[in-house]
Parts: sequence; C-alpha cells; structure tokens
Amino acid sequence: MKVADGIINVGVNDRKIDLFEGLYVVPNGIAYNSYVVLDDKITVFDTIDSRYGDEWLANLDEVLGEKTPDYLVVEHMEPDHSASIAKFVAKYPEAKVVANARIFSMIAQFFGEELKFDKVEIKDGDELCTGRHNFKFVFAPMVHWPEVMVAYDITDKILFSADAFGKFGALDCDEPWDDEARRYYIGIVGKYGAQVQTLLKKAAALEIDMICPLHGPVLTENLGHYISLYDKWSSYTPETDGVVIAYTSIYGNTKKAAELLYDKLVEKGCSDVKIFDLARSDKYTVLAQAFRCSKLVLASPTYNSELFPHTRAFIDMLCERGYKNRTVGIIENGSWAPVAANLTRKRMADLKNITFAENTVTVKSALNAESVASVEALADELL
Repeated sequence: MKVADGIINVGVNDRKIDLFEGLYVVPNGIAYNSYVVLDDKITVFDTIDSRYGDEWLANLDEVLGEKTPDYLVVEHMEPDHSASIAKFVAKYPEAKVVANARIFSMIAQFFGEELKFDKVEIKDGDELCTGRHNFKFVFAPMVHWPEVMVAYDITDKILFSADAFGKFGALDCDEPWDDEARRYYIGIVGKYGAQVQTLLKKAAALEIDMICPLHGPVLTENLGHYISLYDKWSSYTPETDGVVIAYTSIYGNTKKAAELLYDKLVEKGCSDVKIFDLARSDKYTVLAQAFRCSKLVLASPTYNSELFPHTRAFIDMLCERGYKNRTVGIIENGSWAPVAANLTRKRMADLKNITFAENTVTVKSALNAESVASVEALADELL
C-alpha cells in the first residue's frame, strides 16, 4: 500500500486474532504496519508479528524486486512489531539494524546473544540520512514501553509514531477512528499520560503532515483532531459532559435502579448517556467510555460483604490507568447490610480530583418510593 512517493506499507492485516495482547476483543482484527522507504539507502521501519513473518517478507520482496534493504529501524520491541527481526536478519545479513541501546538489549533478550547483525546505535535527537530523506529520532520512553523511539522524516514531514496514534481494526474495516483508537489508547497506554504529554510537547515543535503508526491507518488529514484527542486522553481531560452508567446485578434489582437513572437523565435532557452491564459488556469498551465522559455512575450490589466482582475488577482497571478529573455517582444494593458505596469510595480514594456525588442511592432489596426519589436526586445532581 503506497503511503507517499517512495514510501510503502508492507504490513499485514490480522483477521484471525480474537484477543489482542490476550485482553482486548478485536472483532475487526488488527493491522501490523511496516514501512519501506525507497531511497539511496533503502530503509524498513519495524517488522511484524511472527505468525505473519513470511507474508511480510513476501510483501517486502514484491516492493524491492532485486534490491535489498540497507537499514532496519526498530522503534519498539513488543513482539507484534519485533518478532520477525531474526527472519529479516537471516534474509538480509548485510542490512544494518538502527536502534537505541535499550532496544538492542531487548533484542538480545528476545533472540539471544547469538543473533548477529551490524548495529547503528541511535541517541535521542540523532539523525539518519538515507539520501533524499533525513530522519530525526525522538525517544519516547513509556509510550508505552521504556525503549520506544519515534522517527520524524524532516524531508516529507512524516512522523513514524510507533504505537502512538494506533488503533484496533484491520486496515480494510470502516469503523470510526476515534472509538477504536480511544479503546486502544486507554486500555494499553492510558497509565502513561504524563509520558505521552512529554512526547506531544516534543511533537509540537515539528511540522507534521502525516502520521504513520504501527497499527491502524496512516493519518493524512485533520491531524489537529487526532492530536487534540491524544492531548485530552493523556491529560485525563473529559471529551464530553456525558454520563456513563456501569452496573452489575444479581437478580435484576440493581439493574432496574441503573436503568431508572438512565431514563431520568434522558427525560431531563442529557444527550450523552450510556449504560453498560459490566458482566456482559467488554470492560475495555466501558473503560474507554468512562474516560470519554465527565461523569461515571457505578451501581453494584453488596456481595459477600464486598463489591460485586465485576464492579471490583472494573474499578481496579480505572485505578490502574490513573482515572481522574471526573464526577462519580454511586448506586448500592443490599438486603441487610449494603456496603458497596463505602467500598467504592475506599477503593477509589487514591485517585486524583474525583468528586463523589452527594446523592448516593441505596436500594434495600428492591426499588421503593424512597430509593426512586434518590435516583431522581442523583440525576438532578449529575445534570
């Protein structure tokens, strides 16, 4: 797939995968991108997952013909991008591997010291001239591994962004970028907002006309939109003044309370409210929506004197990713000792800038006039 004059994506669409990183449901697969820059010195940016290594090399052959690459640039050592390094080195032993010291250390960890190749070691800010193109390397530690670096093509103003600006989904699917890029970012990178902010500040000094990520489509238009979203996600700023209701329910009574809140919010004019059953929804979709919106309501029964397990697991996911700058409402249920509200507050106590709604809804077994009134009061407060 042509990206620009002399730049071709030789990556592969993976339509067989069901769980990315063993966690993330990917119904539309995922793309492993690898870029070839045809210049005086032919440069390949990153390899792909080992299951598609032979297909990738065949793609490379089709582009190169009788030519051979001079450089392999390794930006990131996650195996979905690095696992075919050994195959590349075996086929092109004369090519030099361009990477930083930490990447070379990880190559040895993955492939053993016996894998030999010529090295070009890069330091932060170094440049590599391949003829017409001149690449400037910018280190991006913990976006989202410690060894990551990105490359900026000074000539054509292209950012080879490693995993940044990536998304779930094969390249031939037509799903919106925002939703699957958000789910990808919040799930995988979300913990490292401060490091992403550092990279965005570095990128702000560059004139960028195109972004080439290792997953998802090449971005060529409206780059301000994508960069703005990354800025919001990494600064933990809500995208919208919306409400997400995430509930668990044993016999349906907590569900009824959550659904009543949903109905009340809609009746009162809330145009952005979503409701999810945490036992049946993809939790990473719910997580991404919780980060998108300014308000979250957690509804849980008390179970073995604890939060219901799915609620507890979801709160742990929020905490792991540094959820902050949001309002949180609580609905609890319990037939004799409802404690879910206190446990929710306690579990989220270390999160920064979380405002808990004053109106807590306590359901004792089933909704009654008092708890219905509490739901209405919570809806009013959230609005």
